[in-house]
Amino acid sequence: MTEPQVHFVLGGARSGKSRHAEASVEALPGPWVYIATAQAFDEEMHARIALHRARRPSGWITSEAPLHLALALEQAGDHPVLVDCLTLWVTNLLLGEYDIEDAADGLIGALRARRGLTVLVANETGLGIVPDNALARRFRDAAGLLNQRVAALADRVEFMVAGIAMRVKG
Repeated sequence: MTEPQVHFVLGGARSGKSRHAEASVEALPGPWVYIATAQAFDEEMHARIALHRARRPSGWITSEAPLHLALALEQAGDHPVLVDCLTLWVTNLLLGEYDIEDAADGLIGALRARRGLTVLVANETGLGIVPDNALARRFRDAAGLLNQRVAALADRVEFMVAGIAMRVKG
């Protein structure tokens, strides 16, 4: 049984995070598990999801987990896993009024228990101005705190800028 490997890919919008993460997972023998956290509430999000699906070759198993990410990781077995993305997951939890800290504890526990590669994608939300409303500040804080916890656990952390991965850790 192999030790868990956690890789964390952060960056801004359209920085190349997902493509880089997909390539990292595809470097290992498949099948690969893509845990999607997005929910398509409008046509634009439907189109984004379709683009992501079309880009992936056969060999990917898709698991939709907008809320129950720890359970999806447990169900993925030893297959290489890509979680895309933690930022949308935090949004789903926040808007659904779930306990984000409790959910994050579950995620960290599931990551520690997994064997094999897990690549997680998230937006770096703390580089801009302070949001002007309480909900946006709660989101920024929750996403930032989760990113810190995942980065602390991760063997490797990369920051994406204009499609270029910069190694931060590992």
